Amino acid sequence: MCMPQSSFFPKLSKTVIDKVRQAIISRHKRSGKILFSDTTLRDGEQMPGATLEPHEKLRIALALQDAGVHSLDAGFPASSASDVAAIQMMIGVVTRPVLTALCRTVRADIDVANHALQGNPPHKRGVSLFCGTSPLHRMHKLHRSRSEVLEIITDTVSYAAQHFRIVAFSPEDASRTEVDYLCQCYREAIDAGATTIGFPDTVGLLTPEKARDFIKAIQDGVPNLNRALLAVHFHNDLGLAVANTLACIQEGVNVVQCTVNGIGERAGNASLEEVVMALALHADQFDRRFSIDTTKLAPLCHLVAELTGVAISRMKPIGGANIFATEAGIHQDGLLKNPDTYLPFRPEMVGGGDIQLVLGRHSGRRAVAHRLAELNLNATDEEVAAIANLIKQQAKGTVIDDSTLRSLWTRSVGK
Repeated sequence: MCMPQSSFFPKLSKTVIDKVRQAIISRHKRSGKILFSDTTLRDGEQMPGATLEPHEKLRIALALQDAGVHSLDAGFPASSASDVAAIQMMIGVVTRPVLTALCRTVRADIDVANHALQGNPPHKRGVSLFCGTSPLHRMHKLHRSRSEVLEIITDTVSYAAQHFRIVAFSPEDASRTEVDYLCQCYREAIDAGATTIGFPDTVGLLTPEKARDFIKAIQDGVPNLNRALLAVHFHNDLGLAVANTLACIQEGVNVVQCTVNGIGERAGNASLEEVVMALALHADQFDRRFSIDTTKLAPLCHLVAELTGVAISRMKPIGGANIFATEAGIHQDGLLKNPDTYLPFRPEMVGGGDIQLVLGRHSGRRAVAHRLAELNLNATDEEVAAIANLIKQQAKGTVIDDSTLRSLWTRSVGK
């Protein structure tokens, strides 16, 4: 949630601030716009082997700002001095997104977050609180009853609201929490001062249909939801995080939390770039506006892969190396005639590289002739056919690069 900036705004009374905040929440809801909250720098970095240094987090934060995300889950200050350093490095530099810090429902965590975000304008700083609410978490992790967990939630959310105008609350393991109790947690969190409530599928077990049922139940069972934004956060353990996110968008959620390249714990999170492109290509179905610049997506994917050291699968949508590459002769012929014949979108739409016609055993004559012409190597139709045949005879694993192609051309043309 983004508050209007004003030199006198910090001096306004709590009543006026609350009215302004409520007006902004209502405006966001009426607009139907999807707000993207990126958690690459926090949940994404929790992936084993994906540790980022503070200056690397700053680079990614600036790229996310440039892409147009609404808010950044910038870190978990109570967990690490490095997270505090990274957040402080962003203050005054990353100015457009709201910077939020993750906190347990512990007052000391909120104090550390308040210190880490010191200096950022009140309308650009917030905290995201989480507390386990499922029977598994209550009994085995927290050793607390339903009523005791509710007391923890209301106490810490109200405490956070004394220090922050933007306060999000998410029941950890929400998708395995009793629906009646889940809605009670949300109602009391909003009454305590939460401006956003989140629905996290912490272990990534939901299907799109069940995800939608949860959102409908929350909308029906939380009458004070008009006073807060509704966010979703899906993990990808069944490969359904993006599908679940899109299903909830259709049910009217306001905020979606994602990571670049879908990185994160276990099987990762909903992939920001995939959700964005699904919305962009199916505007008739979703009819929801967003502010992400799609031309920034592929470079963003590559930057995150470079800095985290987590390689992108060749087949990964949007950023994968194979997305705009083909070796199949029929596809190559179609792409040369019109790229749209075998592509869902052109590379330039996501800031990707050129279409690659890879030469190999499956390539046809047209692709061979096209590359020869690009290299200014003249060949008749018969010579092209001979070169294509030689390519098919190459040993498995042979890369037909320009040097190899020149050699084959020399053999066939006889020069």
